[in-house]
Amino acid sequence: MPNHIDLLTPIWERVLDISPIDAGANFFDLGGDSSLALQVFAEISRVCGIDLPPVMIYQVPTIRALAEILENPEKFRFRALTLLKEGSEEPPIFITPGIGGNVMDFFQLVKHIRTAKPIYGVQSKGVEGTEEPLDRIEDMAQYFLDAIKQRQPHGPYYLIGYSLGGLVMLELAQRFLANGEAIGLLVLVEAYPHRRCLSLGQNLQLILRRAKRHARIVTRLPIRQTISYILHPAERLTFFPRSDISRKNGLPLDVWFTPAMLKMRDRAYLGLKNYRPRFYPGSIKFVRAETVTEFPVDPTAVWGQLAKEFETVTVPGDHVEIMNLHFDVTGAALARYLQPSSQLKEAR
Repeated sequence: MPNHIDLLTPIWERVLDISPIDAGANFFDLGGDSSLALQVFAEISRVCGIDLPPVMIYQVPTIRALAEILENPEKFRFRALTLLKEGSEEPPIFITPGIGGNVMDFFQLVKHIRTAKPIYGVQSKGVEGTEEPLDRIEDMAQYFLDAIKQRQPHGPYYLIGYSLGGLVMLELAQRFLANGEAIGLLVLVEAYPHRRCLSLGQNLQLILRRAKRHARIVTRLPIRQTISYILHPAERLTFFPRSDISRKNGLPLDVWFTPAMLKMRDRAYLGLKNYRPRFYPGSIKFVRAETVTEFPVDPTAVWGQLAKEFETVTVPGDHVEIMNLHFDVTGAALARYLQPSSQLKEAR
């Protein structure tokens, strides 16, 4: 049996450009970030022949802990809550990603959310490939509720959801309210229900805009990616140019698009397709992208009748860019929602 510490140490030293590295040293304390984590796990796959999700680095951030996982990878279960940013004030903030994403997507964003509260990423089942992913928004919300209650038994709860994650956080907030708990803040970031929930006029505009976008994309794709794009609606909804990413980083595409992540993406799309939001008897804060792609132009037309109060702020970029390019502006917008004056208004 290989000594996995001896296998992992040179990988970490090469990627982090530090030597020597103690087996108990924390990856992030050594200067690691999400991009370097991708490189580490690509190397692990090449050297050890074991494909692990890079987001695992948040829960096993040392060589020693990761070596223990490599001994029995099938026994690893990714916990629902991951501490993304430490803080001294309670209660914490909980944030969850969209279709096909994971909590590592927030690595840059949380740096720009100026708050003394700790921030936890909330991850649904299946990211490590050993558990079946959930395919109902209601089940995801209950899974989150059970995990969050262990960290914070009672409200007020501060909830942020990006894209599909916004629908899960909305359903979660409904359940907390039904249980008599208070919601301190609910923020949806570019989160929209399936187009089946939209009006006829909204649908017609959306179908026309999507058709034009799909036509532009398909003409630029290789035949294999074209077939996948056509057959998988979840891929069309979350598409971004894979070849550009691979060329820029020099890493294989499988680092991002593992079978487990693709399975999670497709199951989540089923949840989106079948979920019908109910009226929310509280306030929804909404962060919308300035550049409209796959989603409705006016979030107020979608959500205004589904919430007691609805407020929007616009940030630069499209649905994806607000997280991976303009994360500083998006983080500042979220931080403003977390200001004490806003919190007092929410708790009333």
